[in-house]
Amino acid sequence: MARDVVDGDIIESRDALAAWFEAGCKRDAPLRVGTEHEKILFYRANHTPVPYEGERGIRALLEGMNARLGWERIEDGGHLIGLFDEKAEAAISLEPGGQFELSGAPLDTAHETAEELARHVDVWRSVAERLGLSALSLGMSPKWTLAETPTMPKGRYGIMKGYMPKVGTRGLDMMFRTATVQTNFDFRDEKDMVTKLRVALALQPAVTALFANSPFTDGKLNGLLSARSEIWRHTDPDRTGMLPFALESGMGFERYVDYALDVPLYFLKRGSTYVDVAGGSFRDLLNGRLAAAPGERATMADWTNHLSTIFPEVRLKRYLEMRGADVGPPERIVAMTALTSGLFYDSEALSSAWALVKDWTAEERQALRDAVPQRGLAAPIRGRTLGAIAADVVALAREGLRRRAMLNGKGEDETVWLAPLEAIAESGRSPAQVWIERFEGPWRRSVDPAFEDAVF
Repeated sequence: MARDVVDGDIIESRDALAAWFEAGCKRDAPLRVGTEHEKILFYRANHTPVPYEGERGIRALLEGMNARLGWERIEDGGHLIGLFDEKAEAAISLEPGGQFELSGAPLDTAHETAEELARHVDVWRSVAERLGLSALSLGMSPKWTLAETPTMPKGRYGIMKGYMPKVGTRGLDMMFRTATVQTNFDFRDEKDMVTKLRVALALQPAVTALFANSPFTDGKLNGLLSARSEIWRHTDPDRTGMLPFALESGMGFERYVDYALDVPLYFLKRGSTYVDVAGGSFRDLLNGRLAAAPGERATMADWTNHLSTIFPEVRLKRYLEMRGADVGPPERIVAMTALTSGLFYDSEALSSAWALVKDWTAEERQALRDAVPQRGLAAPIRGRTLGAIAADVVALAREGLRRRAMLNGKGEDETVWLAPLEAIAESGRSPAQVWIERFEGPWRRSVDPAFEDAVF
């Protein structure tokens, strides 16, 4: 989420929370797709992390981009922490360890995502190069320890940093050392949301494997293809995971409300102040009985902020988010948009994808999720490899995009953006395996060449 919402109307009932989700239905409106990605910044001269302050720090980068873009400033305690384009609904923000994020606008096609990303990278690079900065296209910081990683001056992150070690073993690594790409996509109505959520959850391990791109930690191999995905397995089980209830009967907006109400709070935002209520109950807040904030009542702003602190593999807001992929180079970021549009915005592709996964049990889905960080496309499911499933999924997306027939100025449809994923699926090898081979071969077991070879 680019910026936290402040105050707002008092929530009078649980029904109002389900109605909030219902308001996201795009019954007659165009279905759009948005892409968010994070980049891990470093100094080109010595491959060290970039702090917030300083003449060549992250604040200077934001100031430079603001001068170019003229977007609205997002500040926290007097610190510039992001930029917002209200007209386009796009934003630039900072993750806890300085990961530099673009939250793209909701767009009609993958063609538009490619144009948006190219504009962003052009502006970002024009400022970053003057500051001696570059950015990795890997899903985890490959070299620096947690202690060496900078901290951004954002109020909510201080609260999360204190709470994370109480509820898991890898929450701080998740916050400070990982980088992801995700897509956000719409639903027509509650039934459509349920179908899309179920398909997205079941297929998230396949997407994770196609994008697995984080084999290094602390300057050496970590034994994984997606360390980022493995870290999430050990981060606060109250707010992460595969949402098995979503594939049970009775799933709908109200069922997700009940789930979200039981996820512990991190904070309330009152004015410009973050109130630490970590571990508290939203149900208690709803009833005016939150011990950490006596007398406070839940507002719709509290609800939207709370939803942004829930981190399942696929997340429901007023749209759906697929959240389980490591970031990669720009062409794979655009491919994520194409894959999502092809699968979820063509009824035949969506129906075929559901047929592919509907008989999988909760235990099988979880076993696949648990296996994918280490095994990638080789993870097994019902006598097949995940690579074979991924190839089927990419093929379904191709046909969906072909039927959508959304053309660019050259007369090309969106299938042109699927090429990176088709190559990965055909090879049966996750991107991380390419980096592992280089590490063992020409890189001579050093991660420093990644700061030249794996960059934006």
